Amino acid sequence: MAAVLASHPSVASHWSAAWLWGILTRRPGTLHVTCPTSRRAHRPFVAHTADLPPVDRTVRDGIPVTSLPRTILDVAVGAQPKTVARYIERADESTAFDLREMRELLDRSNGHQGAARVSATLDAYFSERQFTRSDLKRRFLALVRDAGLPEPAMNHFVAGHEIDAYWEDGRFGVEIDVYATHGSRVSFEADRTRDDELLLAGVETIRVTGVRLDREPAAVVDSVRRHLARRAGIK
Repeated sequence: MAAVLASHPSVASHWSAAWLWGILTRRPGTLHVTCPTSRRAHRPFVAHTADLPPVDRTVRDGIPVTSLPRTILDVAVGAQPKTVARYIERADESTAFDLREMRELLDRSNGHQGAARVSATLDAYFSERQFTRSDLKRRFLALVRDAGLPEPAMNHFVAGHEIDAYWEDGRFGVEIDVYATHGSRVSFEADRTRDDELLLAGVETIRVTGVRLDREPAAVVDSVRRHLARRAGIK
């Protein structure tokens, strides 16, 4: 707040804003603010220059700060893709994140150095939303058949739970995970309980995301093949 007041009118931004929003787990050593005009005086903090529209400014914990989408955009500059993905994942876990607002910001921020990186990361992180689980299960079954693997029973009930693809001989199953249906905390907890109950019943399952199935179909098939061979040796 002292840095924001000292450079009025300004807002906390970049890594200072990221810490306030909770997408940065450690408080940064250097304070960052964004001002509508350049500040040349020497100050014990970094002052960035940008004339931010009202939609990109808000208040967090009583401190004027860049919006969550704008903060993600700013800290993406120079960051590794995995780091940007981690920021987006942490933001997505909060109730403050709005994918529509993030997309709208990108649409009007083509000249921003972080725009391309954030856009690519969003496409990877949320790409599963364009698929339905039924589409993915059909694709998975087609890959299994093309690979010459034993055909699983689809949507099979075992120990009180429905498994997307199940090989009874190996007591092994595959669950197709789609963010849109497994992205909430409630689903996260329920899925882990379900996996534990199946394992106690002697049924082992693995989870294959829609993104992996789309990007690494050969790796998915190879993994299933190896699991089936391993389970065949378990009596």
